[in-house]
Amino acid sequence: MNGCALFVIAAWIVIEAIRRFAAPVPVVGMTMLVVAFAGLLANIAAFMVLHRGNRENLNMRGAWLHVMGDMLGSAAAIVAAGVILFTGWTPIDPLLSIFVALTILKSAWGSVKSSAHILLEGTPHSLSPTQIKADLETTVTEVQGVHHIHAWSVTGGRHMITLHAVPAPGVSARDAMIAVQQRLATRFNVEHATIQIEDAECADGHSGTDCDGASSPRHSRSGRTSAC
Repeated sequence: MNGCALFVIAAWIVIEAIRRFAAPVPVVGMTMLVVAFAGLLANIAAFMVLHRGNRENLNMRGAWLHVMGDMLGSAAAIVAAGVILFTGWTPIDPLLSIFVALTILKSAWGSVKSSAHILLEGTPHSLSPTQIKADLETTVTEVQGVHHIHAWSVTGGRHMITLHAVPAPGVSARDAMIAVQQRLATRFNVEHATIQIEDAECADGHSGTDCDGASSPRHSRSGRTSAC
C-alpha cells in the first residue's frame, strides 16, 4: 500500500505540473521559500530518525520513502522559489515537480517489487537453496544429505525454510534436526525451519528425484526455488 500510494502521489504531481504548463498561475516566491524551508527542516528530522531503523523492514522502508519524497519536494520548492524570486521564471516550478515525481516513482517501484516478491512467496535474494544444501552437507556432520529445500519470506527480515534431511549413520533424528536448525540460524539467519527427517529413500516418492541431492535446482509451482 505504501508503494502504490507513492505511485498515486507521483502521478498526481505530474498531472498538476502539466496543468501549470498549460495554465500558468502567479507564484509568491517569498512565501513559497519560507514554507518549503520549514517543510525541509521537518522532513530532514524525520528522515534521520527513520534512517536509523531497519531498512530490511518493508514498512520502515515505505515510510522512509514517503519522507524522502517529501524532502525532495521541499528541496525542489526551495530551488524553484529562488529562481522565481531572482528571475521571475515560473515554469521552473512544474519542471522540478516532474523531476521529483520521477524520482519518487523509481523508489516506489523498488518497494512494490519487494512486496510482491514476498506476497508471491518468492525465494529471498539472500538465500540460495543450492548453497544451503552444499553448506549443510559439508559442515553438519550429523546429516549425510538434505533435499527438497524451499525458502520464502513472511516479512522482509523473516525468512522460512523447509527441507528433508537424512541423518548420518548412528545419529538420532533429534540430534540431526537440532544440528541443522542451529546451522541455519548461525549461517543463514533463519530462526524458523521445518525439517522432515527420513531415511535414504524419499518419503514422498517423487520420481526423478535423487534423495542424495544430485539433481539441480528447480522451481516449484508456488514460485519458491527448491534444491532436490
